[in-house]
Amino acid sequence: MNSKMRTGRAMILLMIILFLSNNICAQDAYIHRLGIEGRAGYIFPTSSFLRGENDMRKIMRSVCSAHLKYSFRLPPGTAADRVYGSSYQGIGLGYFDFGNRREMGTPVALYAFQGARIAGITPRLSLNYEWGFGASFGWKPYDYLSNPNNTVMGSKVNAYLSAGIHLNWILSPRFDLNIGATAVHFSNGNTRYPNTGLNTIDFKIGVAYNFNRDIDKTLQPLQQIPVPAFPRHVSYDLMLFGSWRRKAVDVPGGQVPAPGKYGVAGFCFAPMYNFGYKFRAGVSLDGVYDASANIYTKDYATQLDDASEEEAFGIPPLRKQLSLGVSARGEWVMPYFTVGIGFGANILHGGGDLQSFYQILALKIDMTRDTFLHVGYNLKDFHEPNYLMLGIGYRFNNRRPRLHIGFPLQERW
Repeated sequence: MNSKMRTGRAMILLMIILFLSNNICAQDAYIHRLGIEGRAGYIFPTSSFLRGENDMRKIMRSVCSAHLKYSFRLPPGTAADRVYGSSYQGIGLGYFDFGNRREMGTPVALYAFQGARIAGITPRLSLNYEWGFGASFGWKPYDYLSNPNNTVMGSKVNAYLSAGIHLNWILSPRFDLNIGATAVHFSNGNTRYPNTGLNTIDFKIGVAYNFNRDIDKTLQPLQQIPVPAFPRHVSYDLMLFGSWRRKAVDVPGGQVPAPGKYGVAGFCFAPMYNFGYKFRAGVSLDGVYDASANIYTKDYATQLDDASEEEAFGIPPLRKQLSLGVSARGEWVMPYFTVGIGFGANILHGGGDLQSFYQILALKIDMTRDTFLHVGYNLKDFHEPNYLMLGIGYRFNNRRPRLHIGFPLQERW
C-alpha cells in the first residue's frame, strides 16, 4: 500500500510539473526542463549494521535510486547567465532501495537542487557541478524491540544532502544527456538517536527534456548583455537560529543517551567582504545557548526505569550552557541560494563541552533582496554532531548590482 501511495504521489507531482511547465514556458525566457535520472552507488560501511550485523547477515554495499527532476535555467545571454555559469535550479523527487527493505525501508526524498557550468569543453559539452538539499521520508528507523539492528537511522524523516559533478551533453534542441558522480549523505541532524547516518557515492546517468530551448541562442546568444561592474564592499549578516538536539553522556564503559530533547538557540553576526558576484568571506561572532551542554550523570546504573533515569542526569548552571565564539566564514553566492562554510572556536564559555573547535556548513535561501532563511549544521572537532541551525537572517549594506533575476514570472531582486 505504501509503495502504491508513493507511486501515486509521484504521478501527481509529475502532472503538476508538466502543467506548470507548459504554462510558464510560453510566458518567459527561462529555459524549463524535466529530467529523469538513474543512480547506482556504493554504501560506505560505517557501522556494524552495514557490515553484516543485520537480519540478512550480509554486507550492505549497494544502493539504487531513480529521480524525477524539474528545473529552470536563466535566460541565455543575460548578465546573470554569464556571471553565474548558466546556472539552473529546481525540485527533485528520488526513490531509494538499499537492498534491505525490512530494516531500512525504501525512502523517498524531496529536495531542492542547483547546478552550474564549471568549464565548457565544446559548445555542446560542459563539465557541471550540482548539489541537492531536502528531506527523505519512509525510513524504518531503529527500534529496541522491532528493529534493533538498524543503528544507522534513528528517525522516519532524515535530511538528504548531495554534491557531485557531471558531463552535460546537448544532444539535440530538446534533449540533454548527463553522466557523472554524486556523493550523498542521510542524517537526522542529531535530533534523535541513533544518528550514525548513511553515506554513499553514486554513478549517475540521466536525460533532460528542454521545453522551450532555442538551440541557436543557447549555443551562441545573439545579444550579450553587459555585466555591471561589481562594487567591492563589506556587508553584514545578522542571523537568529534555534533547534533541538539529543545528547550522549560519558559513563564508565562508554556513553549513554540522556533522556529528552534539549533546546538550542543562538545568533551569528558576520561582517563579510564581497570580492565579486560569486564569493564573499569574513568573520562571524557566534553566540549559543545549548541546554545540553555539560549535563552530567549523578548516579547511573545499567538497568534504570524511566523515572529514575531522569533523576540520574544533572543540569549545570546557565553559565555552563552559554558560549561566544569567533569563526572564519566563506560563501559561494548564486541566484536564490548561498552555500557557506565556517571554522571557529569558542573564546568565552563555561568549559567542558563548550571548550571546542567547531565547524559549520550552511545554506542560505533568499526570500527578498536582503532577507534569507538559514539551514545549517554545526559539528564539533570535525566528527562529532552538534546541532541544526534553523533560522532567519537580514543582510545590511547589500550593494550587489541588481541583475533582475527572479523566479519565473516574478521579479524579486
